[in-house]
Amino acid sequence: MRAWISFVVAIIGSAAFLTGCATLPPDLPPVPVGPPALPPPAPSFPRPRRELPPVPVTSPAPSPQVESVPNSRIAPGAPLLAAEVERTADEVLRLQVFLDRANFSPGTLDGRWGPQTENALAAWQKREGLLSRGELDDEMRLKLPSESDAWTTYTVTAEDHQELRPVYAGWIEKSEADTLGYSTMLESVAERFHSTQRAMREWNPAAPWPDPPAGTVLRVPQLLPAERVRAARIEIHLLSKYLQAFDAAGKLIAYFPCSIARKVEKRPVGELHITNAAENPNYTFDPELFSEDPTAKAIGRKLVIPPGPNNPVGVAWLSLDRPGYGIHGTPVPEDIGRTESHGCFRLANWNATKLLRMISIGTPVFVIE
Repeated sequence: MRAWISFVVAIIGSAAFLTGCATLPPDLPPVPVGPPALPPPAPSFPRPRRELPPVPVTSPAPSPQVESVPNSRIAPGAPLLAAEVERTADEVLRLQVFLDRANFSPGTLDGRWGPQTENALAAWQKREGLLSRGELDDEMRLKLPSESDAWTTYTVTAEDHQELRPVYAGWIEKSEADTLGYSTMLESVAERFHSTQRAMREWNPAAPWPDPPAGTVLRVPQLLPAERVRAARIEIHLLSKYLQAFDAAGKLIAYFPCSIARKVEKRPVGELHITNAAENPNYTFDPELFSEDPTAKAIGRKLVIPPGPNNPVGVAWLSLDRPGYGIHGTPVPEDIGRTESHGCFRLANWNATKLLRMISIGTPVFVIE
């Protein structure tokens, strides 16, 4: 049964097309998604990450009911009150790893304190009944993974290099590609470990970036497989740009930063429902949706863009019962929560994959201003 469902998901993923962002063909039956039907989660495309034993590393010693979770007291872009608490880069990274493992995403992992890390921490603290201030205080420090548990190593392989693809400049070139894979090992490894490319360089300054050869051993955050939980309700908060999921008992089980539509009139508000879902979908480019781009408009026809992590909708697509709208991944995870879309709700690829494995057909999605 599992193999049959995986086959259907793959077929539907190859048939996804766009009307406003993307959608699934209306003549295909819904796919029953959500645990335990889908295969085990994979944090990268197209192969699952190999777990390697942690290695000791050194760093500077550290300084001393359903309810919506508010976006802490910091809005995106607001100044941080750095004097409130001292934090080292190692502590922040261990906090980000802790939150990522708990499905409370701080965005990309980089060891830098910022609004997305603070807001994810505030959401987790709220869920746990702690004082929700988004502060890394002494009580929170005791909950963080140890330094050796937060880090591991990854060895670059020849297969990793074989999965790389060129950067395709235009829509026609993209449509003619076999897949839209990563363009460099730096991009591949950074996304595999939910990190920024800048941070990956800093953690491995001796590596010959952007394409370290096979056999290169890299220091990377140690991620864990996501907990298999089912969402009974999803909320998307437009003003603060985050998505959260609740279980049937009203417990908050996931918190992800998201990007929303640039134009207010393209932001659907109210109750929607998930009608279908697909892993590794393709994308149908429609020049009418890119009227601001004279190059796109000149193409004059629709193009089918192949799957891959650099596909415009990333590696996961969840259809909503509003034609042309959905929740999906992105080829640029570092921009989530900072840029806007044509109309859909974007998540980092790894968070879109996590959400895909939580939902079922019919799961309600409440879009809140």
